[in-house]
Amino acid sequence: RKTPSESVAREMLKDVMLGVENNGKALFATCFASHIARLKSMIEFGKKLDRKILIFGRSMDKYIRAAEDVKLVDFKDGQRVVYGRKIEKKLKQVEKDRDKYLIICTGGQAEPGAILTRITRGDLHFKFMPEDHIIFSNKVIPVEPNIENRAKMEKTLTKRNVRLFTDIHV
Repeated sequence: RKTPSESVAREMLKDVMLGVENNGKALFATCFASHIARLKSMIEFGKKLDRKILIFGRSMDKYIRAAEDVKLVDFKDGQRVVYGRKIEKKLKQVEKDRDKYLIICTGGQAEPGAILTRITRGDLHFKFMPEDHIIFSNKVIPVEPNIENRAKMEKTLTKRNVRLFTDIHV
């Protein structure tokens, strides 16, 4: 069947990011690292929320660099943090001022090495608080490991009373 326009997903993302009360809450968003248009929308809405943009993960960095190299985008508004110790340091800052940041990170498929997965497992120091928001702006690729990993992640986050927004995607 025909895939709806990206403008539909952009409006869904706008509704969640700008239309749902998130003051005092951590705000995380994830999508496919290669989806430059979606990343661009996330950054735009994060700026409208007056949040500092942090982009975590090697895949995100790789695709953004490629898009910048061919002049598709200029993501100077987002601070990219790629490696473990620097991510840990930034996460400590975020915990102190959770409503000042938008964290865009890898992990929408709950891949074992992805940032969101590592935070959820406790491998990276960050404690989700009740009602923190996580936006999954992607669908799960329908293969057994992804389905199982994502279900496990969502179950863990739900037990912590994190507010999940799933399938914000077309």
